Amino acid sequence: MKRKLTAAIGIAGMMVSIAACGGGDGKSGDKGADAKELTVWLTVDAQNNWPALVKAADDALVKKHPGLTIKHEYYGWPDKNTKLDAVLATDKAPDVVEMGNTEMLGYMVKGAFAPVDPAAFDNSAQWLDGLKASVTYDGKTYGVPYYAGGRVANWRKDIAASVGVKTPPKTYRELTAVLDKIQKREGGTFNAWYQPTRDWYAAMSFVYDAGGSIAEEEGGRWKAGLSSPESLKGLTEFKTIVDKYMHGDKTKDESDRYIVYGQGKSAMIFGAAWEGATAADPKNDKTGKLKNNLENFVMPGPSGKNIPVFLGGSDLAIPVKSKAQALAAEWINAFTGSEGQKGLMAKGNLPNNKTDLATLKNDPATAVPATAAESNWFVPMAPGWGQVEKAQILQTMLQAIGTGKKSVEAAAKDADVAIDKVINTK
Repeated sequence: MKRKLTAAIGIAGMMVSIAACGGGDGKSGDKGADAKELTVWLTVDAQNNWPALVKAADDALVKKHPGLTIKHEYYGWPDKNTKLDAVLATDKAPDVVEMGNTEMLGYMVKGAFAPVDPAAFDNSAQWLDGLKASVTYDGKTYGVPYYAGGRVANWRKDIAASVGVKTPPKTYRELTAVLDKIQKREGGTFNAWYQPTRDWYAAMSFVYDAGGSIAEEEGGRWKAGLSSPESLKGLTEFKTIVDKYMHGDKTKDESDRYIVYGQGKSAMIFGAAWEGATAADPKNDKTGKLKNNLENFVMPGPSGKNIPVFLGGSDLAIPVKSKAQALAAEWINAFTGSEGQKGLMAKGNLPNNKTDLATLKNDPATAVPATAAESNWFVPMAPGWGQVEKAQILQTMLQAIGTGKKSVEAAAKDADVAIDKVINTK
């Protein structure tokens, strides 16, 4: 599921109202500890897939605070932020709200969420790096990681077997050698690796694997880094992949990748862990061959290590206007703590911490996504990152590279200029 950072939080009235509340001292403290009602907003994922975990957190809190009433509201991802923005302009803010981790930054920059003390939450010292980054801004923590979702490679076992390969590659050299054979056997219009050109999540994995970055903080300000030698090396390798193995429309993004995969036009993809299974769903499988024929594996990187993957997922935050901040923090810990993580893992999610993640590596059913998630990256936590995303600077750069409109160096230089114009702007 794609979750885009929203810019809608800039509603003037809401911002004035939030500013009047103050920024807090870095802890929710005792504010609202004696409240009699708690309102929790979650997405429909929790309502549909793990309602028992929600109830367990409720029961734990009510047991500790007899008489407490906990109300839940559930929202779909497309409309959640619009509703949140509207309610934050009133005095009816929820006490806990689920956020996609890429949605957090814009709200933290604007002061919409209360700071929390990480020490009050289970396993906070072991939070996954990418998730920890998503709740951290200007040295303070403004949320708690809920669960994670990683990225993996997925290929068709039958096509790999047709060139004599029966096990997934362990190194990048092995991978490209197999893809070369597949491309030669299947012909020029087939995508040995369907890699949408505008898929910046995948492209930046190559950048970070090469030691580069989108941007780095220097002396309190952020500066774009796509023109660095390391970043250029990663972008050049990404272009090589697109040139050699991707023979579809080179102006597309990844949004319908699973559909293309299901049409039988590719031997491999690199994307969210759910995409392979979704392609194999009878509704999407136009080949009739994908069920029990697709295999996830950890994507090896050109560096010789597992490629760093973008770590998606959800966080839980406490609006600064909540009148029950202390109880909200307790509920979040009951929901995302050690027992909650066990329940979330049982439902197929990756946990929010390294300790629990390590246990999944011992189970063949979860070993691949768990191993892949160990090496991860996240977007620059800069005040203007939302504007970078909104302007689609990375996608524009990648399309120019993939279509040959610009050289890697020229496209990266132009992207750096565009990023530097907005990345430090609140």
